[in-house]
Amino acid sequence: MRHARDGAAAAMSAASRILVARGKNEPQEMENPDVAWGQRARDGVWVPTKDGQRIHLGIDVAAADTVAHVLRPSLRVFVGVDVDTDIVAQTTDNGVRLLTVIHGPDAPSEFRFPVSLADGLALEAMPSGGYDVVHLRYGATVGRLYNPWASDSMFRQVKADYTLEGSAVTMRVQHSDAYYPVVADPHYAR
Repeated sequence: MRHARDGAAAAMSAASRILVARGKNEPQEMENPDVAWGQRARDGVWVPTKDGQRIHLGIDVAAADTVAHVLRPSLRVFVGVDVDTDIVAQTTDNGVRLLTVIHGPDAPSEFRFPVSLADGLALEAMPSGGYDVVHLRYGATVGRLYNPWASDSMFRQVKADYTLEGSAVTMRVQHSDAYYPVVADPHYAR
């Protein structure tokens, strides 16, 4: 168990250093009773939309049975979800962040997040590189998966983007020339 706690601490340290460097414009961690986390990585998270519906964001990783280390109601860490990879999951006032912490060059460069939408909702690609959750009947945006960013331990930007494959959003992080750890940020907000 000590190893898991040490892994959670390392992931938290890497993520918090990058978030502090990025500044106060980043969404803050806070409790949100509308967000429901699963126990394991594969279970993902259920998040609200602006119109009161829920969508599910999965975490499709090699070690999908990894159990979350719940540090507080708004913060959990999935340690060792893939080779040299942890996920620091935060609840925000209007959504969630899945801070993907890449510890070395052997880590994958693609991370899949299956999205299950309620009836009448669809994902629409945005020019920014993110995806809007759109209510098909009214054309209104009811949620948003913001374009991902990534940063290495020297606070240099690392190229990150999304592709949509069926109902899964895949985040690609080109971390081969980076200084580790690298932190990448999928962020959903209603």
